[in-house]
Amino acid sequence: MGFKKLLAYKKAFELSMIIFEISKSFPKSETYSLTDQIRRCSRSVCSNMAEAYRKRRYPKHFTSKLTDSDAENSETSVWIEFALECQYISKDIYNDLDKRNIEVGKLINNMIKNPTKFGVKNID
Repeated sequence: MGFKKLLAYKKAFELSMIIFEISKSFPKSETYSLTDQIRRCSRSVCSNMAEAYRKRRYPKHFTSKLTDSDAENSETSVWIEFALECQYISKDIYNDLDKRNIEVGKLINNMIKNPTKFGVKNID
């Protein structure tokens, strides 16, 4: 199985694409701040997960890259909250994005807690 088949990757990628579409409506003044940041960190969740999957033969590298992915997911959550407070998104959109973000975080943490389910070999 490749990383693109991981549920966590699929959900993170979907969230990133939703954020990309929504952020197109953000003001031009936010292009190099909120818009850029929210897009980069949401995409980074996916790229770090892909790297983790490719490094799964090395348990510590696998976990390290997944914790990077989790950190980027947390950063995404902060930028979603800024978008709400700046009134660039509605409360309904915020709630949907937040729910998806939390789900991605849970899936990443499941991978961290259960690495052998993802092909990581226990090294004694």
